[in-house]
Amino acid sequence: MPLPASWALCYHHSGMKRFIIGISGASGQAIGIKLLRELLERNFELHLVVSRQSLPILEQETGIKYAGTLDRTGGQLRGDVRAGVLFYYDADDMRAPIASGSFRTDAMFIAPCSMKTLSAVANGYASSLLERAADVTIKEGGKLILCPREMPFSAIHLENMLKLARLGVAIAPPVAAFYPEPKTIDEMVAFFAGKLLDQAGIENDTFKRWKG
Repeated sequence: MPLPASWALCYHHSGMKRFIIGISGASGQAIGIKLLRELLERNFELHLVVSRQSLPILEQETGIKYAGTLDRTGGQLRGDVRAGVLFYYDADDMRAPIASGSFRTDAMFIAPCSMKTLSAVANGYASSLLERAADVTIKEGGKLILCPREMPFSAIHLENMLKLARLGVAIAPPVAAFYPEPKTIDEMVAFFAGKLLDQAGIENDTFKRWKG
């Protein structure tokens, strides 16, 4: 029987670093999934919220059918991950712990971040749990890292990003780099995830770094 939407799979481990991961309705779902895997492997406590708009995109781009347990054809998404603690929340559950500013985290990621979600966060329009969690992260002075997925950016998109950047939000779009000489899409995705981890101050070797 599936778990109720906001039931945790595990309890909080004292002293464990805690992160929120949001996945919104834009192309680039593999970036959020790679980020999730990398954080789990580092034995962190993770709180995941997936927007409803992202569900068909998630299935199309990654093969994952999200139903509160991230089921995937052939097994569980985290079946090969033996570390970390993972909590799932329904996108509309405004009573979830991450909706409160009193819920302390080390950082929050939204990857990918749709222009709709970007606009909502930039203008304080917290109509979903994902937007509310980002809203309280900003108001509490926490670290918010957005991976906006669109091209080209309109003036509206850029103004929203500038507004958030001036508030200290990290704007980290998935811009390709070719010095690591990527051979596969997976290597490109690993680069993007690694740059997001860098923004949170998390040591990683997901990509080959420039050495001059």
